[in-house]
Amino acid sequence: MQKESLTALVQEHLATAATASSGRSAHTIYGGHEHSLRQTLIALRAGSSLDEHENPGEATLHVLHGRVTLVAGDTTENGSPGDLMTIPDSRHALEAIEDSAVLLTVALRS
Repeated sequence: MQKESLTALVQEHLATAATASSGRSAHTIYGGHEHSLRQTLIALRAGSSLDEHENPGEATLHVLHGRVTLVAGDTTENGSPGDLMTIPDSRHALEAIEDSAVLLTVALRS
């Protein structure tokens, strides 16, 4: 059994993202190449983003801190703390409106 404090991880990675040249920091909480389920905490400094990329499988984004915008083509969806967003099965990007942290959960395609 494994236990992680998302609250502590959010604070740690927001601090790292604040000084990182990329404006972001990430930590895989569960999963990896040997698992089909992967959960990753991603912290983004205000104004930074994850550029457009493919969706590797079914995925959700749980906003833990701050405000973000999920962009897929001409569609945008804003997220605030507590929001659970379904990531579309298409190319998409994530933008941080303010310092933000999200929990990305992906069930990889086999």
